[in-house]
Amino acid sequence: MQKKQNKKQGERLIALLPYLIAFASGILMGLTVAPVGAWLLAWIAIVPLWVLVVTSAKGKNKFPPAFLWGIGFHGVALFWITGIHPMTWLGVPWLPSLAITLFCWGFISVLGGVFLTIWAAVMVRLAGQKPWLRILIGTAVWCGLESLWSAGPLWWSSLAYTQSPHNLVIVHLGQLSGPNTVTAAIVAVNGLIAEGWTNRQDAKNAKIFSASSAPWRFVNKYLVAATGLLITLHLIGFILYSRPIAQVPEAALKVGIVQGNIPNRLLRSSEGFRRAQENYTNGYLTLANQGVDAVLTPEGALPIFQRNLLETALVAAVKEKGVVAWIGAFGERGDSYTISLFTFNAQGEIVSRYDKSKLVPLGEYIPFEGILGKIVQRLSPLDAHQVAGSANQLFDTPFGRAIASICYESAFPEQFRRQAAGGGQFIISSSNDAHYTASMPFQHHAQDIMRAIETDRWSARATNTGYSAFVDPHGRTLWMSGYNTYETHAETIYRRQTKTLYVRWGDWLTPLLLISSGGAWLAIRGIKKFSNVGNP
Repeated sequence: MQKKQNKKQGERLIALLPYLIAFASGILMGLTVAPVGAWLLAWIAIVPLWVLVVTSAKGKNKFPPAFLWGIGFHGVALFWITGIHPMTWLGVPWLPSLAITLFCWGFISVLGGVFLTIWAAVMVRLAGQKPWLRILIGTAVWCGLESLWSAGPLWWSSLAYTQSPHNLVIVHLGQLSGPNTVTAAIVAVNGLIAEGWTNRQDAKNAKIFSASSAPWRFVNKYLVAATGLLITLHLIGFILYSRPIAQVPEAALKVGIVQGNIPNRLLRSSEGFRRAQENYTNGYLTLANQGVDAVLTPEGALPIFQRNLLETALVAAVKEKGVVAWIGAFGERGDSYTISLFTFNAQGEIVSRYDKSKLVPLGEYIPFEGILGKIVQRLSPLDAHQVAGSANQLFDTPFGRAIASICYESAFPEQFRRQAAGGGQFIISSSNDAHYTASMPFQHHAQDIMRAIETDRWSARATNTGYSAFVDPHGRTLWMSGYNTYETHAETIYRRQTKTLYVRWGDWLTPLLLISSGGAWLAIRGIKKFSNVGNP
């Protein structure tokens, strides 16, 4: 009796093992980004999932556990979402705040699981196909799903950002066709390793080859291909990374950044506004005295409407010093408002405005408003209704056209590509990550690094509490601020008018992969049907 019970427990454990392996490998992928930053794991973390999916298609496991892999990856990578709790400073009770936070974290993690399940469902259908076709289609579908997800409002954790900021060489592939180029590289290398393992096991089980050498010869074909692809892709990235950056004196622009370090819990108070005025005005004056050409402030540096900006001490300082300032505040649009970045010229006049077009779910608009709207209105010090800016804005400044980004928009490469194609010569990124722990702003910095590389532009990034930074077109961080510190810093950046292949053509690789893989699958299917007709 005891033996039977032990046997059943063993069978249950064996049945659960694929799910545990998938979940664990997803977690490994999640560890590639901040705070751990184990970026090398990205090149092997999909292998267990791939093997499990292929073997499930062959009848060894009826339900491929891709869902758990997706939850493991996105759940760990986006754990920083939980840092928004507690929202008691917004008037949300502790328990509802916890429920909302867990719902948001769980929803995005489950969404990641759903997309991985779709990918696995396609791969299961390819059980009888050649390994090279599975790799081609698997890579194409993964890139296609990431493109689909990034077209919506809930996007952050692509495979590509697992390599930023540590592996800048491979991130340079983004200059060819955007971040999906890096995603395709990671998936393809993982797929080759996985197919090598799967075919080795099949060869051993079928006893086609001698146990001494033939199976290893077979797996070597795939491992050699994986190694060769990995080296080749890094060589291409290194060539792009090694290109000299032209620093023409006429294109130089000395930009100063003020990191005001005003906790969000003070935003609704008069004390918070007083501190904001003091910190940003003093920071502006310090930088102006250092001879900068312009000063950049974070998102919502002065949490007031546009009509009240002209009355502030900061704008008075701009009029006094005559140094251009980009000031984060709130724009007005009828009865609604926008999160905006305003350009004040040397005379203290507003000459351009950029409105944030990608709003943070829950933080800046309410998903499922009928359910959550009764609990929390918005994570903003204002009572008006917030709206998104236009998706096709251009941002002109006294120094030429800039590529503007406000906070969450850093995760959307198309925003930067479109502005670069429209003549943007440098990037100014304005953010407020004060809700979260340090891992989130470091991931945010990694996103901005990718955007600088993809567009081949210098970047200045100002945040409220960190991390503010300057980045060159090769993604190298010239300076980074501390976290939860008040700081000012100035660096010289350069305006550029180059256009990478990605800026010119967008993400051409994903449709090419989808079309070529679909065409290959149809061709092979047609050949098989023709062969069956000819050989009844």
